[in-house]
Amino acid sequence: MTARHRRRAPPDPLPGGLLDWRDSSHWSWSPKPCRYCGIDTHLRDGKRSPAHKTCAEAALAQQAAEAADAYRIGRIHE
Repeated sequence: MTARHRRRAPPDPLPGGLLDWRDSSHWSWSPKPCRYCGIDTHLRDGKRSPAHKTCAEAALAQQAAEAADAYRIGRIHE
């Protein structure tokens, strides 16, 4: 009999916008260049792409700010 593993939902950001990468799935034994800064890292994001936690958090913050700006600009032109 084989065990079934349920796929977990992606973790919610911790208070303050920090990502929760305590799960072992965010670690790899082989370092690869971070997708954001290019410096080698053992960490992996939710899609298993190499990324430092701080780089991923900064990218998410930037995306949120850009989305908020786009929303405000769109609301002005209505």
